[in-house]
Amino acid sequence: MNNASELRQKSVTELNEELKNKLQEQFNLRMQKGSGQLAGSNLLLEVRRDIARIKTVLTQVQKEGSTA
Repeated sequence: MNNASELRQKSVTELNEELKNKLQEQFNLRMQKGSGQLAGSNLLLEVRRDIARIKTVLTQVQKEGSTA
């Protein structure tokens, strides 16, 4: 997936869109896990970490904007 340096190169709009997609993917994976259809449980962990990465970069960008 994306590392933080790749995410920092994206605009805030792109980051928000990617966050929205990852949250939807997380929801779908949780539903699959609940119904017993999820084969690789590590997918859920990866998506959760991706969401955290995106939120961290968004917060950093917002702080840079307010201090600059």
